Amino acid sequence: MITGKTLINLGFKQGKWFKEAISYANKHNLEGDNLLNYLQSAEPIVIEPYATPLNYHKNIRAESDEEVANVEQIHKTMEELMKTPTLVEGAVMPDACPTGAVGQIPVGGIAVAKNAIHPAMHSADICCSVMMTNLGHIDPKKVLDKAHALTHFGGGGRKDIFDLPRDLEDKIKSNRFLNTDRSLKFARTHLATQGDGNHFLYVGRSEKTGETMLVTHHGSRGFGANLYTEGMRLAEAFRKQMSPKTLAKNAWIPYDTEEGKAYWEALQIIREWTKLNHKLLHDTTQRRLKVETLDQFWNEHNFVFKEDDLFYHAKGATPLDDKFVPDSKDGLRLIPLNMSEPILIVKGETTDSNLGFAPHGAGRDVSRSQHKRNKADKTKEQVFAEETANLDVRFFSGEIDISELPSAYKNAQNVQDQMKEFGLGEVKDKILPYGCIMAGDWEVNAPWKIKARKKREAKERKAKNKIAKEKYRNR
Repeated sequence: MITGKTLINLGFKQGKWFKEAISYANKHNLEGDNLLNYLQSAEPIVIEPYATPLNYHKNIRAESDEEVANVEQIHKTMEELMKTPTLVEGAVMPDACPTGAVGQIPVGGIAVAKNAIHPAMHSADICCSVMMTNLGHIDPKKVLDKAHALTHFGGGGRKDIFDLPRDLEDKIKSNRFLNTDRSLKFARTHLATQGDGNHFLYVGRSEKTGETMLVTHHGSRGFGANLYTEGMRLAEAFRKQMSPKTLAKNAWIPYDTEEGKAYWEALQIIREWTKLNHKLLHDTTQRRLKVETLDQFWNEHNFVFKEDDLFYHAKGATPLDDKFVPDSKDGLRLIPLNMSEPILIVKGETTDSNLGFAPHGAGRDVSRSQHKRNKADKTKEQVFAEETANLDVRFFSGEIDISELPSAYKNAQNVQDQMKEFGLGEVKDKILPYGCIMAGDWEVNAPWKIKARKKREAKERKAKNKIAKEKYRNR
């Protein structure tokens, strides 16, 4: 009778695979060389991280003293990231900034993996993307007003639910990762919503033609975040079995497994849903304005792109190469900078150093909290007035978020200069800003914050009443 002790005595390391291997060996009465050969074939292959990091392409340069520390941290995290044993190539863009622990892919990073999908490298904001619609020669204020009445920023879904198309719902239900009540609820209620953070609805005019253009920026909301959670759970199970020394955040799902193919299909469904999310906002706004759509295109800048058995994880990087964007329109891509700067319409080609990508925006040199501390000598109203002069900037929640104002981001001109320097796309047109809508600091009046405030106020009232009674009794 073969037991776990038998396998250990033969020199095999104990693991979950023991149970299935022991059952198979006993069922087939394996012994001697036959047993050893079988166990060697059944034993999971353990993959060690690279001892030294792979080289990666550095399409970035510090332009100021403040940027020096940021760029140093980017290189530090990239060097750790490039020890991940699935990776074959990598790059960083001029708008790169670190996020998370050392070794986690930075915003503005590209990591190319062989036969592997790394959920943390596309993050919870799967398919964060931008869409542009040319609405012709129309007053941009009218566009912003109509869009404002339609869009939805902040946490949660919306009450006036848009219908989820039946064919898309069927695709969701056919996928093992997406066919849950929670996932379907997000897909239905988060449709035509834009979330929070740096997501926006922007209106401006073409520098070349003067035509008014609407641009939206958001990802897949709770629908995508729910898939990310499932993906990370599965990737961690594979990591423990296949590569326990790899950083947990760099765990992966092997594509050549049933789970890997199902996860890839789920990502494509998330992509389809996210494009629909943009399109509902654009097309409904256009219909309510009673104007024609002269042009419309979109692109992701936070996704995983596949070429044969290579998976390009672009964490905040715009795909230039049409092979990455199956619904490309004339090879044009959108790169937003900040609310006071133009949105760039670019076109470009793959080079050895850009790997087929461009920046996705202006990036940050310091964290949101540090930026707020840097502005502590002024009120948020003062900062807002200074940085949004002559622009129609609105916060959907009614609360100013200074961490989304222009000074929170890298110098936009420096990013554009480095795009030229490193061959990261050619600017074909610019959408000059009229105004935009963002979530703002919506958590100020989030339900749980209001509940906590009321509880605190009730406690304070009770304490004051108690003191007043004591004073009355002691008169």
